[in-house]
Amino acid sequence: MARKKVVVLGGGTGTYQVLQGLKKYDLDISAIISMCDSGGSTGRLRRELGILPPGDVRRAILALSDLPFAQKTLEELFNFRFKEGESLKGHSVGNILLAALTQITGSMDKAIEEAARILNVSGSVFPVTLDKTNLVAILSDGTRIHGEANIDKRDVKLDLSIKRIYLSPRASVYHKAAREIESADLIVAAPGDLYTSLLPVFLVKGVVEAINTSKADLAYVINLMTKREETDGFKASDFVSTVKNYLGPASSRLKYVFVNKKINGSREQVLSWYKRFGSQPVINDLKGKNSFLVIEKDFVSKTTFFRHDPDKIAKAIYQVLE
Repeated sequence: MARKKVVVLGGGTGTYQVLQGLKKYDLDISAIISMCDSGGSTGRLRRELGILPPGDVRRAILALSDLPFAQKTLEELFNFRFKEGESLKGHSVGNILLAALTQITGSMDKAIEEAARILNVSGSVFPVTLDKTNLVAILSDGTRIHGEANIDKRDVKLDLSIKRIYLSPRASVYHKAAREIESADLIVAAPGDLYTSLLPVFLVKGVVEAINTSKADLAYVINLMTKREETDGFKASDFVSTVKNYLGPASSRLKYVFVNKKINGSREQVLSWYKRFGSQPVINDLKGKNSFLVIEKDFVSKTTFFRHDPDKIAKAIYQVLE
């Protein structure tokens, strides 16, 4: 019997957590990664070398890496970040290696294939587009903010919400990414920064069409916490309505929404840390009749920060496939 095909859309830490959990199941996994990152090491490499952003791709490759224990140093190397040196400080070795492989092979998609082979990836990782593009956000007063990093870390007009986002210039879906989406049994919209990680995937021309062409159901994993710069005051219904808005005609594919139960009060110290940065737990207000199944469980990891537990969220996703 053929393995079920699960395609995960997104970028950043949330996508990493989902992929890390899913790889423990007998599934055919593909990650379709956002190509708008412009901050930190990734942003510097984009500007200096003119390459596509490697950072979120690196995380996805690491999440799906299945090296034997004796070779785990390779994973550590790929994830190592320099803390000193004028030109190297802040750079991730994995980002530099992907940049080098891009120049050696001539393209980011081939670089990803080589890196995945080196790290024995159990699954596939694809950029959502091979076009060079940047994210632009329009605030509620009409102000435009250019660049993912500037949107993600904006420190001005924090009282204003994001009205909409778009890509400049426009970008078209990478044909292999479209093919993966079209042949999926389940498509998972991963948690992560809503306007700077997940929604940019839907903005790429051909992605929504591929979701609509697919026979797969769509599952959306809602964030655990709000983010002041992007989703201040959002409840679960706000996340869902925003995602459906950007899905357009493919919004009818949304069949499952995963939302966390109330965060344990015993972790008040961690909660207070988040509150200092304007973040609050996402409240589940999806209590009425919906066109999708709401799956509310404890998905929080017991690590210091509030992250989705890879095993908990993967188990819940796998159960809807059975």
